[in-house]
Amino acid sequence: MLKNLVRYVALREIKMLETVIIVVHLVVAIGVVGFVLIQQGKGAETGASFGSGASGTVFGSQGSSSFLSRLTAVLATVFFATSLGLAFYAKDRANTISQLGLPDPAVLEVQAPVSVLPEDIPQVEDKAAGQAESDVPVVDTEVDVE
Repeated sequence: MLKNLVRYVALREIKMLETVIIVVHLVVAIGVVGFVLIQQGKGAETGASFGSGASGTVFGSQGSSSFLSRLTAVLATVFFATSLGLAFYAKDRANTISQLGLPDPAVLEVQAPVSVLPEDIPQVEDKAAGQAESDVPVVDTEVDVE
């Protein structure tokens, strides 16, 4: 009983850690996208060579490019680390499923589609031999008058 309790607590902690890694992964991914969009391209620095004074800015004379570049690099490193962590947990979960004796979905046989037999298909009734090919419907001329 104690062994099952320890196993339950360990699985619960692993699941909680995996959830934390997923949340950090998503926040870092959004941060990387945001910081990449904030950064200026190489062509944006041409205005600084014509006398726009950038020396009085918050980030110094080089502007925010080096700060944002470093922050983006740090966030990208964290993103890769969380990706590796999630891959580890996915591998561990796949090993757990294989140890439980469940069949691997890649090995399962796919059933061939059942072929349709000709007698299963509804057949169109043949027209009477006396009727001519025409688009005009045939009208009964006999009327019962009482």
